[in-house]
Amino acid sequence: LLFQILGAVILGFGIWILADKTSFIAVLQMSSPSLKTGAYILISVGALTMLMGFLGCLGAVNEIRCLLGLYFTCLMVILITQVAAGLVIYFQKETLKEELSRIVGSVIENYGTSDDDERNLEDAWDYVQTQIACCGWTGAKDWEKNKIIINQSMTVYPCSCFNSSQGFQVDSRFCNLDVPVNSTATDADWPVHKQGCMDGVEKWLKDNLGVILGVCTGVAVIELLGMILSISLCKNIHSEDYTKVPKS
Repeated sequence: LLFQILGAVILGFGIWILADKTSFIAVLQMSSPSLKTGAYILISVGALTMLMGFLGCLGAVNEIRCLLGLYFTCLMVILITQVAAGLVIYFQKETLKEELSRIVGSVIENYGTSDDDERNLEDAWDYVQTQIACCGWTGAKDWEKNKIIINQSMTVYPCSCFNSSQGFQVDSRFCNLDVPVNSTATDADWPVHKQGCMDGVEKWLKDNLGVILGVCTGVAVIELLGMILSISLCKNIHSEDYTKVPKS
């Protein structure tokens, strides 16, 4: 039962990644094919875990050694895959950070398009900047590369970056800076958050690191317990000795 619940959680997480349209995950999901692939892998692993949980229960109740062996093998493969994925993420974190910078930089540079897919991506990025209270990836200066802002001589800025202690409702893409006509400005003149979203995301990860590690450790412990129990049950199931059956 535990593994069926675990499988349902993993399956639901994968579906959430694909369905989410209003968070930082949405920005990555719509910009990076690798995240979509990862979501499909999570869905597959979740479905497989649920199936393995059912087969494990069936094998234990009916004392079927081959099902318990299959259950153990699949759990071992899933556990090894999870450890390998964690190691890849850890050792490739700088590469991943560069990829994130590239994705967000592209979103910022082309922000303001009327394409529906891009509009959804921009809405997701607006949500990120509003919720984290940040501007740009490394800072507000990133927005100086935006085509519309360049055409307006930096006298407009992204409304979702607006810094207000009273809160701010984003009604449009860009807000006008109160400056004389035909003048120019820089990001230092904008009334926006100074923190970049990269720092905000890293802070969120550090604040929630304990929860993330706890969940990962809990999942690994459950899988190890399942492997140990399946092996123990497998060893305790004895094959029938048909040589002792009386001959007719």
